[in-house]
Amino acid sequence: MATTVTQKELKVKAFNDLIETHVALAGSGPPVVFLHGAGGLTWDPFLDDLAAKFTVYAPYHPGTAGDPDAVRQLRGLWDLVLYYYELFDKLGLRSPAVVGHSFGGMVAAELAATNPDRVSKLVLLCPIGLWRDDHPVQDWMGMKPENLYKLVFYEPEGPLAKQMTALPTETDAKHDAIIKMTWALATTGTFVWPIPDKGLNRRMHRITAPALIVWGKHDRLVPPIYAQEFASRLKKSQIAMIDKAAHVPQLEQRQQVSKLVADFLRG
Repeated sequence: MATTVTQKELKVKAFNDLIETHVALAGSGPPVVFLHGAGGLTWDPFLDDLAAKFTVYAPYHPGTAGDPDAVRQLRGLWDLVLYYYELFDKLGLRSPAVVGHSFGGMVAAELAATNPDRVSKLVLLCPIGLWRDDHPVQDWMGMKPENLYKLVFYEPEGPLAKQMTALPTETDAKHDAIIKMTWALATTGTFVWPIPDKGLNRRMHRITAPALIVWGKHDRLVPPIYAQEFASRLKKSQIAMIDKAAHVPQLEQRQQVSKLVADFLRG
């Protein structure tokens, strides 16, 4: 995807100086940290929209598909929370707004719940994290690729899905490529996997930051019913349901979501 905002790559040592992370930085204005989903960071037009109004920091999660060095592994979600606190310190971010998509939304919620003073505003884009036994989140790691894309995209055969799946045609190779390029999380089992965390249910009430919860109406990977679950556990929240969008509303309905998020962050 073409970008319209000048970016630069930062290399910052964080987590007791043991892990060097890559941070894509662009724009000017108040700081916003974007935490991507399980597929790894792709700087896309949605981030361009944010970077036109804010200073956007978009780090890779260490140990995920976006991180070029497979050796960098953390042991679990709590380690990842500590990692981001230290990264905020290294970048001089006292209390940034945090936008999290999918797995990144769970991490963003944990950051805001663990230390409420470190997150000024919270945007959750189809986040994973809560758990309801009657509405379990789909386990995509064992799915056939064609079934996965039916859950993730409003138009699984549309241009957005095709743009994100430049994959081999042979079945096994295609499946491996999807797992590696799009939804693979860690090179080993030592890293946290993005499954719902029942513990987060009990911590969400600690979040004091105003929150915007954005959900694709047609998301079947993480059903929209979870939007109200998130909202019910937050002190200050609002929900925006996006039509003609599934698990990636910020790309499928970019202009609408970009305006919602920017208005919320500025307001």
